[in-house]
Amino acid sequence: MLDFMNPRRGLACIAMAACFCVSARATDPHMTPAERDQLIKHLKDSQAEFLKAVSSLSDAQWKWKPAPERWSVGECAEHIMLAEGLLFARAEVALKNPAAADWEEQTKGKTELLLRVMAPRLGKAQAPEDIVPSGTLERKVIMARYAEARANTLRFVEGTSFPLKEHLAEHPFPIFNPLNAYQWVLYIPLHNMRHDKQIEEVKATAGFPGK
Repeated sequence: MLDFMNPRRGLACIAMAACFCVSARATDPHMTPAERDQLIKHLKDSQAEFLKAVSSLSDAQWKWKPAPERWSVGECAEHIMLAEGLLFARAEVALKNPAAADWEEQTKGKTELLLRVMAPRLGKAQAPEDIVPSGTLERKVIMARYAEARANTLRFVEGTSFPLKEHLAEHPFPIFNPLNAYQWVLYIPLHNMRHDKQIEEVKATAGFPGK
């Protein structure tokens, strides 16, 4: 209780409480300007890389499969498009969740982990059923939906003022669980880059159609 009979002591208590609050939230949960710029660059670079990899392919090249159990270029593209929607939706779930006071502890090191393992295509993972490609979507539909989703993601990243890092959502893989909203959005271009490499692997496989 503050000692209102002793103004100096009361002010000292207020100052101590203010210092405690500042120290308890020493890290700003918003994206830094550098993080925003880097995320925008990742989104634009991964999109350019993807379009370069698929735009000039013939329908035969788009549909060719290295083996019955492996994905074609078209199926990789469908997966990238579906995954963007799922990952952005997870960021939206995170933002609807209450801010986590211990967000920094729960997500420590996970941004670096995503950067280290996703784009370089390290490790294997089973895609969730919701984003396993059907192989039945037309090429123009996949590309149109991809362009629309990426434009939406870019608009969000360029304009958001939400404290993304203090809002968390679960990830099915324990190594990543949970991720904050910033990390869920960062996941999008890194996942895109990961499967751009898979597309190049398909194109480099013996038997890939010449045209």
